[in-house]
Amino acid sequence: MTDIQADTDNSLGDYIPLVDPDISDVEVEVLGRILKSGSLSDGRMVQAFEDAFAAYLGRAHAVAVSSGTLATLLVLKAKGIGPGDEVLCTPFGWHQVQHAITLAGATPVFVDIDYWQHTMNPAKAADRITPATKAILAGNVNGHPAHWDELKVLAAANSLFLIEDSTEAIGSTYKGKLVGSFGDCAVFDFSEPGVLLTGEGGMIVTDDKDLAHQLRYLRRREVEHRNTVVITRTIPFQAGMSNLTAALGLVQLKRLPEILEKRRRVVGWYEAAMASFEGIKPPYKGPGATDVHPMVYTVHLGTRFTASGRKAIIEDLDTHDIDASDYGQALYSQQHYQERGHSRADCPVCQKTVDRALALPLHHKVTEAQIQFIVDTLKDATVNTGAGAAIYL
Repeated sequence: MTDIQADTDNSLGDYIPLVDPDISDVEVEVLGRILKSGSLSDGRMVQAFEDAFAAYLGRAHAVAVSSGTLATLLVLKAKGIGPGDEVLCTPFGWHQVQHAITLAGATPVFVDIDYWQHTMNPAKAADRITPATKAILAGNVNGHPAHWDELKVLAAANSLFLIEDSTEAIGSTYKGKLVGSFGDCAVFDFSEPGVLLTGEGGMIVTDDKDLAHQLRYLRRREVEHRNTVVITRTIPFQAGMSNLTAALGLVQLKRLPEILEKRRRVVGWYEAAMASFEGIKPPYKGPGATDVHPMVYTVHLGTRFTASGRKAIIEDLDTHDIDASDYGQALYSQQHYQERGHSRADCPVCQKTVDRALALPLHHKVTEAQIQFIVDTLKDATVNTGAGAAIYL
């Protein structure tokens, strides 16, 4: 019996978490030095992280903030988007930075998604544009690049500001270019689940010098601003990043190729194990997506499954110490948006997807044996729940 066969019953009783940050001794050593260096918020490491992140993406400017949601909110504020304005977005995703539109006082206009890659459908976006539309917030959902060629044309033709939501993506490429390269600006998030993790934190990248300047004033009041009268015309948010967070992010960014390679190996194990899963389809990679790095390994349950069926599968996996989850709740299903007239009828493809998307563990500590155990357990769970209904990635 091979080691893999011996371990597929999870006999060691090891819990398999959905996420497990890839933290090495280097991160621990750097954080120790920062803790002993005196100031935790003087900005030196933040500046270094911003410079390195901008260089990684080939963007002119990077502004570090406290989260992807705050990043998006600051962008909207900097562009003067607020009450009376509309922003196109989808209701689907994990980090749900679309909430920033409502926080800015603007109106989110939900656009349905592409069935296979779960990103904004450009044709449906075009149908939702009105004179009140000021921007498009389009995401690279679970690492899969959006339809950037079509979205850029749509935004330019209608004079709309294009915000690239990369809070669920880093390292993926579209036609050979890294995600984060396509919007007038792009926002990132470094919380779980994700690839580059700092606990919390976010980043805005742009080539627009004036926008970057505004974002820095909106982020927080810096020490050098205290005696400046002009700056008081801008009311800042407490949305900065600490040296500790930035130091962790800087090391993670330097280690990113290594981190991505480990995760790519785990995805390969999933693909091999899923190959014997009757009715399974290979991971979808849409037109132009040259490299996809998902946050979590997400499978798509067949049409005979319902949201309650997926819940039963998640509970079944949990009894075997496997951490699984849905892939977020559609925004239109949340009370705040329902009270404002949104409903699932607006986005039927999203509804079809959101009820049946199932997120499975993806991180550097999961082993090949554990992947086989996860897939075998999932097979049993789908048979028990859906009488053998197929699942689709």
